Amino acid sequence: MSILIKSLTYRHANKDLLFNNLNLTVGQGEKAALVGNNGTGKSTLLQLIAGKLHPSAGELLTSEKPWYVPQHLGQYDELSIAQALGIDRKLRGFRAILNGETDPQHFTDLDDDWEIEEKLRSALAKWDLAHVSPDQRLGVLSGGQKTKVFLAGIALHDPEVLLLDEPSNHLDTDSRAHLYALIATSKATVLVVSHDRALLNLLPKTLELSKSGILVYVGNFDFYRGQKDEKLAALQGQLEEQSKTLKLSQQKARDMAEQRQKREARGRVQGQSQSLPRIIAGGLKSKAEQSTAKMQDVQSEKVVGITENIRQIRSQIQQHQVLKIDMGASTLHRGKILIDAVEIRFGYDGTPLWSPLTFQIRAGDRIRVEGANGAGKSTLLRILTGELKPTGGKILTAPFSSLYLNQDYTGIDPTRTVYEQVQQYNSRHLQEHELKSLLIYSQFQREMFDRKCAGLSGGEKVKLSLCCLAVSNHTPDLLILDEPTNNLDVQSLDVLTASVKGFTGTLLVVSHDSYFIQEIGVESRIWVGK
Repeated sequence: MSILIKSLTYRHANKDLLFNNLNLTVGQGEKAALVGNNGTGKSTLLQLIAGKLHPSAGELLTSEKPWYVPQHLGQYDELSIAQALGIDRKLRGFRAILNGETDPQHFTDLDDDWEIEEKLRSALAKWDLAHVSPDQRLGVLSGGQKTKVFLAGIALHDPEVLLLDEPSNHLDTDSRAHLYALIATSKATVLVVSHDRALLNLLPKTLELSKSGILVYVGNFDFYRGQKDEKLAALQGQLEEQSKTLKLSQQKARDMAEQRQKREARGRVQGQSQSLPRIIAGGLKSKAEQSTAKMQDVQSEKVVGITENIRQIRSQIQQHQVLKIDMGASTLHRGKILIDAVEIRFGYDGTPLWSPLTFQIRAGDRIRVEGANGAGKSTLLRILTGELKPTGGKILTAPFSSLYLNQDYTGIDPTRTVYEQVQQYNSRHLQEHELKSLLIYSQFQREMFDRKCAGLSGGEKVKLSLCCLAVSNHTPDLLILDEPTNNLDVQSLDVLTASVKGFTGTLLVVSHDSYFIQEIGVESRIWVGK
């Protein structure tokens, strides 16, 4: 046993129940993917296993303290690299001893780890971070470099249990390949939360977390999706059968109602003609009415039951189907030059980030901005949106509208509720029931309407951003996406992919997700580098 979970329950600080009575065993050396829809608690479960959070009830055991690679959304920016790696006290003790200090606490802090500096340099070098200082704050690093710092902790600590929460986020192509090789060859027990299909397919077991518990699929992600597709097909078949049965039952109910009306009419005629004694006629009429009413009640109950079955099946199908949010269409004619960049440069303190860049962006183009981690891809996007000015060269732009969906989802106001956020963009003046219907279609349950946006996951923020765009009259001519797949679950990635594929305007995207890039039909690239 490496990870043992027994009857685990967790409630948020506001007492809302996240999951209840979870049970799971991950054996020594096993490698598994943890998947599930937004809000099911995948990241929370990793934090519980890592000891970062404490369960409300139940038992959680690991063979040793795991090494946890977290998602990072800026919450670690004030930490130094040494603090993020959990070795700051060791380094302080080591340096103090080298400086001749003899305080016993320094030796206690060092814990006989006399090679700590050498091990740190080696671990950072494996991820192309040999140039960084352990005293640097994470906040000065790029997104990919922050991820690499936490991944460097694997070589530094050599743990028996690895907990990886979106470990390929922000990583460039070469670094992803390094990560895949590390996981494939590792002897550790590995539990991964990720949307990266290449990574998920390396893991021979898939664990699906939902409100009803954890289902184990003995296969990689492609196997898991195949099983889910079969289930969806079965549900579609059930829906068709139930719909046919409902129509037959409704027709039968109508036939019975017509028969009753005819019998009642005949009874009235017989009563008027006095062909039967009144007492006998009345008794027969009463008996017939009771029999018919009972049959109608039975038939009505059957119709109600079938209708409820259909509602439940449709609800399950909605959970499995890929949502597509229509972002509208640009009115610009294809081929119009939107941006003409000539020899543009940017740097800090006279040091250029990249070699001079010359390119054009035309209406209808679908362009990928590529480059290694730290090369300045996000900086280039900020220049193209006018947030920054280049330090050299020139940019000519035509009039056009744009939407910039950055890594931090700054278009989402954390102080607003979900409903208030979408209402803020409601320039089409949709009615309240129409907005709420759109939110439900976008997989926001009614109980989420009053939730503050600050508490939304990355996937929920992406879907809410697309929702805001759908209720606005402002369809962008240029859609700019900066690592849009980071922090998404697989379902949310499918939503984003389908929506972007259907967008007919101009697309500019920074992404290292090869599956996403292939699916959205990128046609050309801008390379950022030296």
